[in-house]
Amino acid sequence: MNQIYDVIVVGAGPSGIGVGALLQQMNCTSYLIIEKEEVGASFQLWPEEMRFITPSFPAQGFGQTDLNAIVPKTSPAYTIDMEHPTGEAYAEYLNVLADHFTLPIKEGVQVNQIHKSAGIFSIDTTEGIYQSQYVIWAAGQYQYPDLQPFPGAEVGVHNSLIPSWEDVEGDDFVIIGGYESGMDAAFHLGRSGKRSTLIARTNTWEIDSSDPSTALSTYTYGRVRPLLDSDLLRVVGNTAVTRIEKVSSGYDVYTSSGKVFFTKEKPILATGFSGSTSMIENLVKRGKHGEVLVNERDESVATPGLFLAGPELRHNDHIFCYIYKFRQRFAVIAETIGHRLDLDLSILEEYKRENFYLNDLSMCGERCQC
Repeated sequence: MNQIYDVIVVGAGPSGIGVGALLQQMNCTSYLIIEKEEVGASFQLWPEEMRFITPSFPAQGFGQTDLNAIVPKTSPAYTIDMEHPTGEAYAEYLNVLADHFTLPIKEGVQVNQIHKSAGIFSIDTTEGIYQSQYVIWAAGQYQYPDLQPFPGAEVGVHNSLIPSWEDVEGDDFVIIGGYESGMDAAFHLGRSGKRSTLIARTNTWEIDSSDPSTALSTYTYGRVRPLLDSDLLRVVGNTAVTRIEKVSSGYDVYTSSGKVFFTKEKPILATGFSGSTSMIENLVKRGKHGEVLVNERDESVATPGLFLAGPELRHNDHIFCYIYKFRQRFAVIAETIGHRLDLDLSILEEYKRENFYLNDLSMCGERCQC
């Protein structure tokens, strides 16, 4: 492959499709989106019952944009007729956008490693070497579950690997992790009459914050609240799991408090995701909390020309892990690359009008509650 693209986008989830649609509207003629599976693949892996906690609503008449939209004047709610989309339905929305903008996507291309030499990125993939001036890393998190958060975790099952909660056998479970995924698991199990003990390092249900990146969302809390007043859910807060041991009759779950919880069923790991940037450690520098360090234009401080888009993006205490947050940075990246490539930037005015452009990070708390 001898062509050197201006831009290569890695990942065809909401970040990759969102940035790609913007490049297309800027008349970028030399870019490519590569995806290791298919468009929206990570959403296809969601448990059947899992829903977006951010609601989708086509409120254009009031000048507001659907929270889960990644392109102005589009709405997943309108496209898929669903207020809290399933993963499968949201993947359908992404495919509609990919088709509408005729995005240049190569599916089934797995990135092995990336290097930069003489100002050019060489992306080593299962389909050969691709080269570009700029790389936008938009590979996301959900396909990279954290399977080894503590010793013995391999005998449990990560929540992202459960196709449907209705098909889970057993009636008494231990769930490890108290954020959205853990509470979602408890809700669906409880709705089927199954009991759960949820062990959480942080009492997310007690945090006084309006930011769903740090506290339990109102949508999730509203669903599990009735379970908290029943015998179907017991929460054990401010407690870390230190290890799991398989015993003859089930599993012992050891905790930092010294207490051991027994369950006959495989413990459910709602322990989050390691993130795809672990694949490009040679190109990034990390901060004290493990975040990839970027400049004010979301460009890696370690490797100029490499941009980060999506849920792993952090700016100090500002966490961009929701679509309505990280979509505001698409135009920041596109504007930066557009200036360098002399592209048409006029479409950015629409992104600014539609609140898809957060340039001043000092405004972050006011505009997106990060």
